[in-house]
Amino acid sequence: MSEIMGIISLSESSEKLKDLTYSRTIATIPIGGRYRVIDFILSNMVNSGIINISISTEEKARAIYNYVGCGRYWDLDRKKDGLNIFNPEASSVDVAQKKGDIEVFKLMINHISRSSQEYVLLSRSYMICNVDYKGMLEKHKESGADVTIMFKRMNNNSERFIDCDTINFSDGLEVMSIGKYLGKKKDYNISMEMYLMKKDLLVEIIEEAIHLGDVKYLKETMLNQVGRLKIFGYPFEGYLACINSLENYYKTNMEFLNRDIQDELFNGNGLIYTMVKDSPPAFYGDDSYTSNSFISSGCVIEGVVENSILSRNVHVKKGAIVRNCILMRDVVINKTSSINHMILEKDIVVSERKTLSGDENHPYIVRNNI
Repeated sequence: MSEIMGIISLSESSEKLKDLTYSRTIATIPIGGRYRVIDFILSNMVNSGIINISISTEEKARAIYNYVGCGRYWDLDRKKDGLNIFNPEASSVDVAQKKGDIEVFKLMINHISRSSQEYVLLSRSYMICNVDYKGMLEKHKESGADVTIMFKRMNNNSERFIDCDTINFSDGLEVMSIGKYLGKKKDYNISMEMYLMKKDLLVEIIEEAIHLGDVKYLKETMLNQVGRLKIFGYPFEGYLACINSLENYYKTNMEFLNRDIQDELFNGNGLIYTMVKDSPPAFYGDDSYTSNSFISSGCVIEGVVENSILSRNVHVKKGAIVRNCILMRDVVINKTSSINHMILEKDIVVSERKTLSGDENHPYIVRNNI
């Protein structure tokens, strides 16, 4: 897989995740207790042998710089290739105008052209899966496609993929059109927004978009190529989730507690790597009780925790009850308080004798510093 360079575009819409993306991108949202959303696509690329990876971000670049750094935890801190981060240049003209990711890809043209790899895998960060891209590359070469898009066949009218791209095929998996899923159909093909093509073609597409000036996002230009280029689909059979809404974020975390999903997602085609933080093991008091939960290092559990995900250094005090919740780092649940179906951002303190509750389909979120 030294033939492929990876590009992760962080231009996903965060409209339905506002409270979680107030000071961060979707890519850096904590998930599963010790991970971030971007860990999955980064690990997938590294496990597939891709060692030249670039991240493009339109805004909140500080969050991604602070988290991935030089790529050390994904073995990407290299003298050759490795990890690169691109974000828009500051300008005194139209500072407040959001120009889209085309401005970032404009900065990347030379980097892409000079890379030693022949192919580019272009992906978003918000698709949660464990996938090996080697089969996709082999199929791409075999089919003679200009572009190959990874997709998953679905046979249930789930609300989990509303607003995601859907792909319509002719015989032989050639893409005829790309639309949006509205939650009505039972059988459909969800685009995983992972595109494989030759780097020269990608540079050509970027330059065309800049020249015409009729789009703000590279994805729009990609969709305009349907019918003009030979575009094929490549099916994915494993677990897939999309972090594009607060409800999806909550349900995906809860699915991580399923043992079968755990085994596939975290051990399937390779491990999922993340930033390592040295914290002491979790401490469990004599009267504590835990069931079906992720408890991260540094936590102190003196109360009850059931069906929940706790990030590092969470303190559940004696008599407190935590059920069906996601607690980010340094949260404190004081004595005799009870919370259910809640998402608590970092540094939140729940005072004594409080009862807070959301709903399974509409979890309640408390943002940090509130």
